[in-house]
Amino acid sequence: MKQQTIAKKVELVGIGLHKGVPVKMTLEPLDENCGIHFYRSDVGVSIPLNPENVVDTTMATVIAKEQYKISTIEHLLSAIHAYGIDNLKITLDNEEVPIMDGSSIGYCMLLEEAGILKQSSPKKILKIKTPIEVKEGDKFVRFEPNDACIFDFSIHFPHPAIGTQSYKFKFSTKNYKEEIARARTFGFLSEVQYLRSIGLALGGSLDNAIVLDDTTILNKEGLRYKEEFVRHKILDAIGDMSLLGIPLLGAYVSYAGSHKLNHLLTKKLFENSNAFEILESEESQKIYEYALQNA
Repeated sequence: MKQQTIAKKVELVGIGLHKGVPVKMTLEPLDENCGIHFYRSDVGVSIPLNPENVVDTTMATVIAKEQYKISTIEHLLSAIHAYGIDNLKITLDNEEVPIMDGSSIGYCMLLEEAGILKQSSPKKILKIKTPIEVKEGDKFVRFEPNDACIFDFSIHFPHPAIGTQSYKFKFSTKNYKEEIARARTFGFLSEVQYLRSIGLALGGSLDNAIVLDDTTILNKEGLRYKEEFVRHKILDAIGDMSLLGIPLLGAYVSYAGSHKLNHLLTKKLFENSNAFEILESEESQKIYEYALQNA
């Protein structure tokens, strides 16, 4: 398998979920072995994508360089990872990625408009060799060895519209677009006043989130999937795991995981070099390619 970027420059304008301000976003091809880079055009600062640049995980994943932040990166990164893109420049003229409709399907459409360009260097794969876990009370996120790329997530909310939900997702671009990409972020009406008091959810609405009161869903159109809540958690996890910098061969398993726990898991993995290996040989690449084709 070869590394990939996009075939042409594309752009869009939207608003940020938490800051509620307009932002222009441009995606541009990058040369092989460059990775994913964010660029704040308003302040002239570039921020490479890696776990060490994560500075906040409250309600979203936030990266920064010095005092300059880029927030709510997980939905975009989820789509970028799903389309197998290794090298990309993401330019923003403000500090938050546009929220679109609260899912990643808009980013999927943007990437399809841009097209995918195969490059000459081989794609590197991160293979999980031994289990590694981060816990917080009864919540956990864990990597396990597996010959496929699996995201297995369970949640429980004491709300009649959610309750207990579980979903096991076998990763491929096709499966992602069909099973995960349209799952929207969600929040509770009772929390909105508090979130806005601390400068979050200022751009949130029924157009870009599932909103719940004490008993029901307020969105008139209802849900897009039966398990939309847990599927969105998988969407987020795929985005957060993209901070590993290379595709994952193994299983991600979680109960009530969060951006915080996802970040701690990526850091813990890189602190335990015996828990993984980097596959670079042609034969190793075929193993990953076979896993995707048979998802």
